[in-house]
Parts: sequence; C-alpha cells; structure tokens
Amino acid sequence: MSWAEHAICWHVYPLGFLGAPIRDRDAQVRDALTHRLLGLVAWLDYMVELGASALLLGPIFDSSTHGYDTLDHYRIDPRLGDETDFDSLVRECHERGLKVILDGVFNHVGAAHPAFGRALAGGPGGPEAALFRIDFDAPGGPRPADFEGHGDLVALDHESPAVLDFVADVMAHWCARGADGWRLDAAYAVAPEFWAQVLARVRASHPEVFVVGEVIHGDYVQLVEDSGWDSLTQYELWKAIWSSLKDGNFHELAHALGRHEEFLHAFVPMTFVGNHDVTRIASQVGADKAALAAVLLLSLPGIPSIYAGDEQGYTGVKEDRLGGDDDVRPLFPANPEELSDLGSSMHRVYQELIGVRRRHSWLHDAVVEVTSLSNEAIAYVCRERAGEAQLLVELDSVAGSARISSGEQALFVLP
Repeated sequence: MSWAEHAICWHVYPLGFLGAPIRDRDAQVRDALTHRLLGLVAWLDYMVELGASALLLGPIFDSSTHGYDTLDHYRIDPRLGDETDFDSLVRECHERGLKVILDGVFNHVGAAHPAFGRALAGGPGGPEAALFRIDFDAPGGPRPADFEGHGDLVALDHESPAVLDFVADVMAHWCARGADGWRLDAAYAVAPEFWAQVLARVRASHPEVFVVGEVIHGDYVQLVEDSGWDSLTQYELWKAIWSSLKDGNFHELAHALGRHEEFLHAFVPMTFVGNHDVTRIASQVGADKAALAAVLLLSLPGIPSIYAGDEQGYTGVKEDRLGGDDDVRPLFPANPEELSDLGSSMHRVYQELIGVRRRHSWLHDAVVEVTSLSNEAIAYVCRERAGEAQLLVELDSVAGSARISSGEQALFVLP
C-alpha cells in the first residue's frame, strides 16, 4: 500500500515562510548563503501534532526571484541554505515519519539560467541549444519560447532527448538524497508523453516516488493515464468549494462531487482549499465558512493538502500585479510558540477533523452520495469503497454549522 494513501500534506512556500528576499536581483544578496531552510525543523513537531504526514515544499532550488525562475536544479537556493541543510531537513522529517515532496519546475527555467545564456551565444548549432525552443531566425534576433507570456521564464524543449535526460536525472538525484515525492509545476503545459518517459526512468531506481501534476483544467483522467502521474491538483473541486460557500450555491458543489467520483475510478486527486497561488480561503469566504471548507476538505475523498496558515485562519488576497502573491506567501514566526491567538479555534477544527480522517483512512477513495441538497445546506454520505463503513456529513452555510456522524454517534460538531 502506497504511503500516499494515508498522506495529509502541509504545504509550505519556503522563500516566504522563512523570510528570504524575493525580488532583490542583486547577485550578492541572492547568492549570500543563509541557512534559513533549517528553520522548518522547528515546525515539524507542529505538523505531527496537527496530524499532517507529508511536508509539501514550494521551490527550494537556486532561482532569480520567486523560485519558479530556476537557475540551477542541482543546487539549493543559497537564500535558503545548501545541500547539507536539505539533508538535515529530510532526516528530521523522516525521523518523525514525515514524507518530503519537492516542487519540480521543469516546464521552464529563469532567463538568467547559465545554460540559456550559453545557448544564445552558441547559436543553433551549439550544444545547449537543444535544451530550449529558440527561433534563431526571428526578426530582431533569437526569440525563445516562454511560459504563458512571461519573458523571464524560458521554456524548455520537451521534444529534445537532452531535456528528457536532464529532467529524469534531476528527479532521481533528489530522490537519492531522500525526497519522497514531486509536485510537477505547470505539468499541464508539457505533453503527458514526456512525463511518462521521465517517470519510467525515475521509478526504475525509485519505485515508491509519489508524483502529482499541477493541472488547472483539462481531461484529468486522460492526463493521469497518459503521463503516469499518481495524482493531480483538483482545481475543479477547489473552485466548487469556495464558490458554493461564498455564493450560497451547494448545487455547484454537488455537480463537482459527481465529477470527483468519476476521477476516483481512475486515480485519487490531491485536494485543497488553499495554496501559494490563490487567495486564502478565510479571505475568500470569511472565517466561519472557512471552517466549513475545512470540513469539506477533510471529509471528502482525496489526498488533502493544507496550505500552511489556513489551519490558523490566516487571511491574504492574491492580486494580479508585481508582488501580488506576497499577501498569500507571508513570513511565519521562527517557531509555532510565537503564533498569536489568531485562528486558534480554527487550529482545533483542523486537528479534530484530521483526527476523524485518520480514524477512517478509507475516506482516501470513498464513494460520496449527496442525500440532501439546497442552496445553502448539503448532506452527503461517504461510504467505504471496498467495505461497509460509512459517515454522514451535514453542512449549513447560513448557520455556519457542520456535523460528521457514524450512526447515532457524532464524531465532529461545529460550532
């Protein structure tokens, strides 16, 4: 049985969480070795007490600014530390029974990546030109393909055997250093056949590695089948959860649950109500309804991912501007003892819900049947797919109430 069947992830964006400078492009500042990564060790017991079992890390490899403009996939970002710090963090996680999932940015690299500079200088016949999609005959000079119009993110050429070799080697390299899994950033932008070839190589030496693709929309089932991923990010359910709560329309959620069941016949999606790219759930729907979102996240089938701070009721709004992610990627205290009282009731909600889920691990791939539905209230039964166990979940968004029960026994009640 794969460890992912029992995984509850705690998702951290390390550069923000640990207070690294993000947009300072000064080389001396960026390259100054600062051992911030070990600051996560102070939070590992907090993870265990919360009930999480996997640390899902945002980008930690050397980059120019926000981590998704990579400069060296084999080097820990010096703003976070070095490889020794990584080894120590992995060891501390594994000693507590925690898995470590890395963020793999393999669709593109930063425009300041040394190999890209050499590719431009070497021309179409140069040895590193095969790594990138560059139109060397474009008017005005060579024009590289980029990621969704971001000129500072240069697309790799995924039809090139050199890129296949490179990505497979990077993933295997960090698996050998202790990584247990990968989140593949912008996985939807790369042909699934590429991932299938990469993962066949990686799993030849690391068969237990867990791989989740970042996918916003598309044919989820076909993508997983063609790529070989274990899972993908369930953005359809994420949208339905916050939108149903915000707009008072649980009919949208009921529709999404029907889709979710279709996916579960093929794979188990990674579910979430927040991540480093979206407005915090407490800002999106308010504190009371954010607790209801937690009930949905942790009672529905999937591999739940909790974005660090959501369990404390953190707020933050994502904006479409330079620095628009800062509010949802804040600096955290040096240790959990320094947290304010803000969100302490939300923390207890998450702890209790995770406790329920751990005692009913079959929720991982449960069958969900909606039994009662109105705009602002919903009830559904979660049934064990290969057994007879079941739970009843009832939510009322007007009253801000929720109840999870087994027969006559209440397992969780809100408020």
